[in-house]
Amino acid sequence: MYLRSSLLAILLVTLPTATQAQEPVTVMIVGVYHMNNPGRDIHDSHADDVLTPKRQAEIAATVDALARFHPTQVDLEWSAAGAAKAYDQYVKGTLKPSRDESVQLGFRLAKQIGASVHGIDELLDFPYPAVEAYAKAHGETPILDAANATMQALVTEEQHRIDTDTIPHVLRWINDPAFARQDNNFYVTMLKIGSGTEQPGADLLAAWNLRNFHICANLVQYAKPGDRIVVIYGAGHEFLLRRCISETPGYKLVEVNDYLPQ
Repeated sequence: MYLRSSLLAILLVTLPTATQAQEPVTVMIVGVYHMNNPGRDIHDSHADDVLTPKRQAEIAATVDALARFHPTQVDLEWSAAGAAKAYDQYVKGTLKPSRDESVQLGFRLAKQIGASVHGIDELLDFPYPAVEAYAKAHGETPILDAANATMQALVTEEQHRIDTDTIPHVLRWINDPAFARQDNNFYVTMLKIGSGTEQPGADLLAAWNLRNFHICANLVQYAKPGDRIVVIYGAGHEFLLRRCISETPGYKLVEVNDYLPQ
């Protein structure tokens, strides 16, 4: 009887409790504009030089604010191998000066707080030319033109804010859920383009969703219970990444605007 009681006591001490096993993964999605102007998007704003002393001070303030979240991981819009190699160079001081937001915000944050770094990006097909071709052939160009005009107006507003405001303030605007919904409207509008068995708009939306859920899968597969993860990604991905985290059991989404400077 004594032996069995002692064994039970040992098991209660050594086995993880239900609370520990179910400790949530807390995720902060940080939508950003591309600070190094890669020019890969259909609608692009243009960043000024973030290596100037003024912008560096703003980036430092942004990173200090994100550090208050106490992340254990920083996930970035890079391939896994690319992020690992570049971050190793960054820590060693051998990485060439870079304006990339993954370096300026992500690497700096990870090094400052001792978090791990993961590249979680996936580059999949984006069949926009098929949408253009169908719209042109079937008199649906006005639908596409209207969607592009609405998106361009959002990018024009973004450009104005980049030109006239601080990086923390621009990021606060980008990370308002209303911005994410507006940005995602472009992709949902593509459902109007197509007919019958030929649905290039739906195919585009499906491809965009597929890429983002591949990204979210990478995030989830790196995560461990109790992790606190900052995800720094182009703002176009913000809506679907927020949705993925919000709908995944065991994950909790926190708002970056609760941390960024006012």
